[in-house]
Amino acid sequence: MINLKKYSLLALGYFFLIALLGVLLRSFSVSNFNFNYKYVVHTHSHIALLGWVYTALMILIYKLYLNNISISKKFKRLFWVTQITILGMLLSFPFTGYAFFSILFSTLFLVASYAFCHMVFKHTPLKMKQTNSYKCVQIGLWYMVISSLGPLALGIIMSTMGSASSWYRNAIYFYLHFQYNGWFIMALFGILFYTLKQNNIQVSNNTFKRFFVLMNIGVVLTLAISILWMKVHTYINIIAGIGALFQILAFGILVKRIITLNHQIKHSFSKNYLSILKIVLIFFSIKLLLQFTGTLPSISSTIASNIHLIIGYLHWIFLGVCSFLLLGFLNYFKFIQLTKGCLNFYLLGFLLMEFVILYNGIAIWKNLYLPEKQPYFILACSVIFLFALMYIFLLQFNTKKINKLKKT
Repeated sequence: MINLKKYSLLALGYFFLIALLGVLLRSFSVSNFNFNYKYVVHTHSHIALLGWVYTALMILIYKLYLNNISISKKFKRLFWVTQITILGMLLSFPFTGYAFFSILFSTLFLVASYAFCHMVFKHTPLKMKQTNSYKCVQIGLWYMVISSLGPLALGIIMSTMGSASSWYRNAIYFYLHFQYNGWFIMALFGILFYTLKQNNIQVSNNTFKRFFVLMNIGVVLTLAISILWMKVHTYINIIAGIGALFQILAFGILVKRIITLNHQIKHSFSKNYLSILKIVLIFFSIKLLLQFTGTLPSISSTIASNIHLIIGYLHWIFLGVCSFLLLGFLNYFKFIQLTKGCLNFYLLGFLLMEFVILYNGIAIWKNLYLPEKQPYFILACSVIFLFALMYIFLLQFNTKKINKLKKT
């Protein structure tokens, strides 16, 4: 029997670690720390996507579809092999950047992720494969496989055209697009549909089909956003805009149905879980609107040269949508414990950090006032967010608090 609670603690530990690395990165401009900034950025991004999000999704997908199957030993072995590759990246990227060992462990991680996909596709019971939940997770896993073409292409690009080539940047954006907008989002929708069905909350097949088709067409078409920085022809903006509109329409169809089920949903879930769902609904709606706005030619050209706006948008999806919802799912399945206080603390740190990052981007864009102490402000916000994650992480070891939560 696999103790998924302990595995979840490891995933949560990665989340705390990337917040710590984030503070280190923000300290670079205000201190004399002697480290390679770019190398730590590589570490931060890899542990964020592969350590925290991938590990958490791997645990949840196993719980949903493979927990009752006699493959626990295979999963356990694969899980720890995956963790070794992540640890290898953690110990190599800060000191070497993209070099032999970091590339080796990154490649081994990809092989392990392919093995996980094969495990899910092969061993999920036929009855589960017919569910809306599995359909979302399945296509999410395929997006993950597709996204891996990006890093696989980097080696060829670096050896032939160099890191200054536009193809280098496009390969990274290709990877990030199918990770953030494909794999993460569709897998999270799959887990959401699972929790709804588990509580006998039904989304009709017609509603799901329209949502599923439009959302995935949108995923493919909005790939065009990744190349708007190259100042391409306007028709690329149009393709990206259509994709963004399709996703807004898809989400609107789903939300409209969920609103009609509001009474049933309200009496089926805990207050914390409901609060997380409502907040993520708002955050994801804003994400979709920002995505569409970013397809407008005048806006896309500005964003392409404004790193603060790009980072702010990526953080909005990663911390506001994906990570916050993952915490909710891990809590729903009782793998971790959360309190209203720690959730509010998380939101405070996240929103403060987003405000400072986005204000910096808007100030540069519109020539607004930018305080001289701006680097200290973003560092302070990062520290607040770090403390929020520390609170959540340490809460898991507070036996008295956990027992009290179980009784409520």
